[in-house]
Amino acid sequence: MAGQVFHAPMITSISGFNLKSIRETKEPNIELANLRYPDAAIVSTSEEIFNDPEIDLVVLATPNTAHYSLAREGLLMGKNVVVDKPFTITYEEAVDLIQLAKSRGKMISVFQNRRWDSDYLTVKKLLAAETLGDIAEVEIHFDRFRPNLKGNAWREEKLPGSGVLYDLGAHLIDQSLQLFGEPTELHADVRAQRKEAIVDDYFQVDLFYKGFKVILKAGVLVKELGPHFILHGTKGSFIKYGLDVQETALKEGKTPNQEPEWGREPESLQGKLNLDDNGEDKISRIKSETGDYRKFYQNIHDHLEVGAELAVKPEEAAQVIRIIEMCFKSSAEGIRIEL
Repeated sequence: MAGQVFHAPMITSISGFNLKSIRETKEPNIELANLRYPDAAIVSTSEEIFNDPEIDLVVLATPNTAHYSLAREGLLMGKNVVVDKPFTITYEEAVDLIQLAKSRGKMISVFQNRRWDSDYLTVKKLLAAETLGDIAEVEIHFDRFRPNLKGNAWREEKLPGSGVLYDLGAHLIDQSLQLFGEPTELHADVRAQRKEAIVDDYFQVDLFYKGFKVILKAGVLVKELGPHFILHGTKGSFIKYGLDVQETALKEGKTPNQEPEWGREPESLQGKLNLDDNGEDKISRIKSETGDYRKFYQNIHDHLEVGAELAVKPEEAAQVIRIIEMCFKSSAEGIRIEL
């Protein structure tokens, strides 16, 4: 799904990239790949991609258990590598890949696409303008309603890197680190809420900063969805419902270069800003910034071609994995952890 929905449409939307090969073994997916990308070769093994001297960049949209081994193999074969989030399963693996990439003179980056969500970009703009004054508390949610387990879904199997904390937590932790930097302490509650679940399907992570707290939550038993972003400060509050519209559009088969309004949210999803005006409410709707996942791959292209600064640095993605590991420790031991 990641390769089909997120990566291939973005890669083929960037001038200067050529999608040369796709590894796929399932017949329905092969037919779809041939239909959408007729110029790309369909291969059955990763080795066919790693051994191709014409390929400069390898994108790994695989189950989490394969991220480290395939990224390492790609770097050793002289390829630049993009890994879908989460970067790796352990912080130790992430550090090893970073050191290997540096020693080989190759790029490695992680597809933290949610940095180009419209709501995140809107919140980032509000914080930069200090619209809410000094921040007191922030909540970021990524909730769903999936009371039944998915059949044949590796994310719900008892495997390293499975569960909702590695899946959705990688997004929310990255967003918090980008907006507020590294916290001083954290406390986490990670659990399985559905009776049949054998890996985590819920988490609440509290990140403590000097003077304020960030709460990250995700669950799969949330039928009535609340706000995605909640920010409270000394000047007022900002509330934002709804997720970025790009994922839905991509799942419907739409592509950025065919949609002139790509990534633009409807007015119905605009966030609500409530500022204090001498004791009175000053309420307004804030037009959402336009989201665009293409910018991740445009940056990768510009980094490789002209040396532009990498937008998603591997060290940042490694810190996300370090915090995920701390969250599991905090939850298991019922403790608050200093970073």
